[in-house]
Amino acid sequence: MIRRPISRRSILAPTMLPLWPDVVDGLTDIRVPLLEAVGFRLGQKGTHTSRTMMLDELTTLLATVPAFSARDAYVAAIIDDNVLGKSTAATRKLTAQRLSELYSLETSVPLFRMFRLFWDRDRFGKPLLALLMTLARDPLLRATAGSVLQMVPGEELARQSLTDAIGAAAGDRLGEGTLDKVVRNAASSWTQSGHLEGRSRKFRLRVSASPVSLAFGLFLGYALGMRGEGLLRSMWIRVLDVSADEAVELAIDAKRLSLLDMKRGGGVTEISFSRLLTDVERGLIHGAS
Repeated sequence: MIRRPISRRSILAPTMLPLWPDVVDGLTDIRVPLLEAVGFRLGQKGTHTSRTMMLDELTTLLATVPAFSARDAYVAAIIDDNVLGKSTAATRKLTAQRLSELYSLETSVPLFRMFRLFWDRDRFGKPLLALLMTLARDPLLRATAGSVLQMVPGEELARQSLTDAIGAAAGDRLGEGTLDKVVRNAASSWTQSGHLEGRSRKFRLRVSASPVSLAFGLFLGYALGMRGEGLLRSMWIRVLDVSADEAVELAIDAKRLSLLDMKRGGGVTEISFSRLLTDVERGLIHGAS
């Protein structure tokens, strides 16, 4: 089937940045530990050296372990109960480690607590929620975002663009074989999220955002210190393939679902998540602003 790329203007607001900016741009030494406490993972290392975003395993695990469970419950479900059907004890332990790296699985980590809250409220947007969380916690996958998001629907993925992006992010730390594996795993994660389709050749698709996935994208920007109208045009919202007007409509729907607070008027937009956050989380996030 011949795919005809459509204009990117139909899916992204022209004011959005053409590339994915680095989360750590402009960070001070004070902000780095605050963002890590919120749940972001920084640096050059990432789980995509050995795994994808593990959507199937995550879905099974979260369907098994009740919300608000401690991390030990998730680990026990994987290792002791083998809910993911792994063949050896070593594989079960490694799976628990990798899922913890990607998603934290720790309720005391604000990103995971909010992720789990939104996950349980979203019937259709789970792949996008998982991708957003993984982007927040895996610098190697995050490095590939610009390459994928700047593609138009129908365009074939140029794997060299992923190779170059990962190489730039990781420096000379990754050998050629490992770099190739990261490229394959990253492409697989973007396929699991719905941004790409195909096996040996992958093509860009437009994803469909839900109000819940939009709310989580806004929360990630909020947790990084973004405020106001900028939240609706952040890198996290670009992941959802929505225009600025579509983002506003979805945000209004998310407000109706009590997933965020939002006020608009006089050219000013206010978005916050204060009512969903604990006192400790508000301190961490406002301290990271």
